[in-house]
Amino acid sequence: MEKITIDYTAVATGKGGRNGSVKTDDGKLDFPVDMPKEIGGAGKHTNPEQLFAAGYAACFGGALASVAKGKDVSNAEITVKASIGKSDKGGFGLAAAIEVKIPGMDKSEAQQLVDAAHQACPYSKATRGNIEVTAKAI
Repeated sequence: MEKITIDYTAVATGKGGRNGSVKTDDGKLDFPVDMPKEIGGAGKHTNPEQLFAAGYAACFGGALASVAKGKDVSNAEITVKASIGKSDKGGFGLAAAIEVKIPGMDKSEAQQLVDAAHQACPYSKATRGNIEVTAKAI
């Protein structure tokens, strides 16, 4: 297991599970959550999968900028599709598909940066070997 020296800790508290609310200790986030309609919920509010996708997209963008080494990736668009479904091992599981569009860059060069970012991104490190994750330049 990789050990880290902690520089920052985010703190969030959830109440009511998937049909409740989440709130950060600094108050910057404070909102209801519920299950998507596709899995039996009301679908009126955001859900854990959307929050995971948003965090992963932002983190992956930071990793992409870090590995770019002078190449312009400032207009890159990172889309993360976070999925939930029944696991072949029982219960439910997650999967993620990362799609990266880097305007003005050759697709093979972009894929090399995407591959490097996927190795460096803390979210990618945390999910590696735990859930199916694909990362591709589009």
